[in-house]
Amino acid sequence: MPDRSTIFALSSGRPPAAIAVVRLSGPKAGVALEKLAGRVPEPRKAALVRLRDSSAEVIDEALALWFPAPHSETGEDVAELQVHGGPAVIAGVLDALGRIEGCRPAEPGEFTRRAFENGRLDLTEVEGLADLIAAETPAQRRQAFRQLKGLIGDRAEAWRERLIEALALVEARIDFSDEADVPEDLLGPALNAARQLRDEIGAALADGRRGERLRDGLVVVVAGAPNAGKSTLFNRLARREAAIVSPYAGTTRDILEVHLDLHGYPVTVLDTAGIRDSVEPVEQEGVRRARNRAEAADLVLWISDLSAVGRVGDDVAASLKASEIWLVGNKSDLATDAPKAGNNESKFKYVISAANGDGVDALIGSVTAFAGEYFSAAESAIVTRSRHRRALQETVAALERALKQAERGHEREELVAEELRAAASELGRLTGRVDVEDILDVIFRDFCIGK
Repeated sequence: MPDRSTIFALSSGRPPAAIAVVRLSGPKAGVALEKLAGRVPEPRKAALVRLRDSSAEVIDEALALWFPAPHSETGEDVAELQVHGGPAVIAGVLDALGRIEGCRPAEPGEFTRRAFENGRLDLTEVEGLADLIAAETPAQRRQAFRQLKGLIGDRAEAWRERLIEALALVEARIDFSDEADVPEDLLGPALNAARQLRDEIGAALADGRRGERLRDGLVVVVAGAPNAGKSTLFNRLARREAAIVSPYAGTTRDILEVHLDLHGYPVTVLDTAGIRDSVEPVEQEGVRRARNRAEAADLVLWISDLSAVGRVGDDVAASLKASEIWLVGNKSDLATDAPKAGNNESKFKYVISAANGDGVDALIGSVTAFAGEYFSAAESAIVTRSRHRRALQETVAALERALKQAERGHEREELVAEELRAAASELGRLTGRVDVEDILDVIFRDFCIGK
C-alpha cells in the first residue's frame, strides 16, 4: 500500500531568494496548515497569514493556498506556503512542519509519484515533466511540453482501446461460437484492426530516433590526426578553454565534451584523441575510443592540418563508418597555398583557421543549419525515450505474431487472442497502467526534491 503520510518540501530554488515555495501533500496537509497559519484558507484562493511554530513564535508572514483532494496536482489534499526566501525563514517553516505528527520530508520526485499513483498523470506525462525540467533549449522544451500534455500517452491509450475492441471480437468468437446470434466472421474485423495498428505504430517508430536525439542532443565529433588543431577548434566552439592545447601530438587522450545551444537546438560537441597508429597502450585506448565515438556520431568534423607535409591520417576519414563526415582544412593561416573550400578542385568542405577564427563562423553556421534540418522532423516525433521505443516494438512484434497465428487457421484463435492481449499489455506498460513497478524507481530518482 502507498505511504499515506503527509510529505513536505521546499519546491523553489536554493535560498536566498525573494520568495520561497513550500508544498505539502497528504491527509494531514490541512491539519499542518491550520497549526502553522491558524486557519485553512478558502480553496484555491491565496490568503495572507502569519506562520507560527509550536511555541507560538512568528516565523514569517506568508501567502497560503489550499487545494483539497481530489482537485489538486497530486490528487491528495495539498497546501502551499509562499514565504520570504531567506535561509532562516525556510529552515523555521520546515522545522515546524517536521514537528507535526504524520508529516515528513518528501523524497525526490515523491509529489509527482503520488500524482501518478492517484491517476493525475500517466507515466509518459511524468517523463515529459522530467524532460521539461531538464530542457536546456527551446526545441527540447517544446517536445517535453507536448509529452507532458499527452502526446504519446493519449495516442497509446487510443491504440490500446482499439486493441481491446479487437480482442473482444476474438474472444466472443471463441466463447460464443455455438450461439445462433453471434456472427460467423468476427475474426476478420479483429485482424483488420490489428493490421492497421501494426502499420500505424510501425510508422511512429520509423522516425530515425530523432525524438530521442532531440531529447539527448545532436552529437558532433571533432576528429582527425594528432596536432591538426582539433582542441583549438573545440575551444572556439565552446567559447572557453575547455581542452588543453599544446604543440605536442597526443595531448588529448580522453574524450572531452561540451553542450551547446545552437539557435534553440541541443548539440553535444566531443573533442577526441588524434587518430593514428601508436604502440603506446594509453594512446591506443584513446584512439579506439575516438573511432568508436566518431562512428556513432551524427556529424564528424574531420580536421586536417593544411600546413603539414603529407597530412598523415587523412585517409582514415574515408574508413570511418559515420553518418555524415565533413572534411575541414585547418591552419589556413600557416599554409602557403591553402586550398579553397567547396569547389571541385578541393576535397575540403570548409577551410578555416581555428587559431585566429577565419572561416569558423561559416562552419558554425553550417553545423547550426545541419542541426535544424536534422531536427525538423523531430518535433513531430512521438517517441522520445528508449523505453517508449521498446514498448512499441514489443507491441508491433505481438501484433505480427497474432497475424501469423491467424494465417494458420481458426483452430489457433486462442493463440491470436493471447498475442493481442500481450500487445495491449505492452501499451499499458507504456503509460503505466500495468506492471511498471520495476521502472518507477529509475524514473523518479532523477527528479528533484519538492517535485
